[in-house]
Formats: sequence, C-alpha cells, structure tokens
Amino acid sequence: MPNKVEIRISGLGGQGVVLAGQILGRAAVYDGKNAAQTQSYGAEARGTTAKSEVIISDGEISFPAIRKCDALIVMNQEAAEKNVKDLKEDGMLLIDSSNVKKIPKTSAKIFKIPATETAEISFGQKVYANMIMLGALTKIINIISEESMEKAIRDTVPGKSVAVNIQAYKRGKSL
Repeated sequence: MPNKVEIRISGLGGQGVVLAGQILGRAAVYDGKNAAQTQSYGAEARGTTAKSEVIISDGEISFPAIRKCDALIVMNQEAAEKNVKDLKEDGMLLIDSSNVKKIPKTSAKIFKIPATETAEISFGQKVYANMIMLGALTKIINIISEESMEKAIRDTVPGKSVAVNIQAYKRGKSL
C-alpha cells in the first residue's frame, strides 16, 4: 500500500456517501492508520449532490482535503461527470453501474459494480448500495482489514441494521 491513499465517495444525499466515508475513516483508525474524513452536501441533503472524502495514511496528514484522488466512487451519473476531473490519471474509478450509464472519459482503471441493483435484489432496498461499494473498494485497493471494516460498521450503524450492512459489505467484496 502506498503511504497515503485519497478516496472520494460521491453521489446524491440519501445514498449513504457520508456514512460510507465515516465508516471507512473509522476502520482505518482501527487498523492503526491516520485518517481524515470530510463531507459536503447540498442544503436539502436528500436528492442533492453529496460527497465524502477520506485520506488514509501511515504517516501524518498535513492537509485534510483532497486535491487529486487515488480512488473515486461515483453512485450516480452527475457525480461521475462532476468528479472525474479530480481523479489521478493512474487512479481507480468505481462506478455504480446501476445508475451510471455513460462513463466519463478517463485514463483511470474503471470498475463497474451494480451496487444499487444488487442491493435491491439481495437485500430488498437500495439503501445498502453504499456498503456494497465499500466492500468492492476494500477488495480492489486492499487498504483496510475486514475485521476493522466490520467493527466500524458495527460501531457506526444503528443496532437493528448492523447484520444486513455487514452482509452488504461482504456482498460487495464478492462482486
């Protein structure tokens, strides 16, 4: 793993991008790494653009904002078009292929994950697409241990939905 990894998760309010970033940052800390997590979303929160940025480093994080990300997760078409410019040329673009039909031009490596469709089919609700994308991300870039991710999910989501969120995370790792 490189010394520092910068990740942006973007989509619409209500798709769980902020929660996903919080879980990822917490899991990094559980693994003994330094992490900085920031978030932004439209005034209405649901249905407007939202993003969560996570920097994970073995060393000190001197600036908590991402200039160019190593990995970009996009949960919808608008997020893909708006954020791909901030992805490093040799970065990784993870798209929710259920919602992103036109992939923006990029030299980054592209991973198509049908997260929303899988969440609906496997768990009966779209809301678990964020955990599916987190599972895919951790499998692809291998930055966080499974134990820390599961502990972060348990410590972050409400008790009654912990089991299904962990199942969705594991499902994403298998995609």
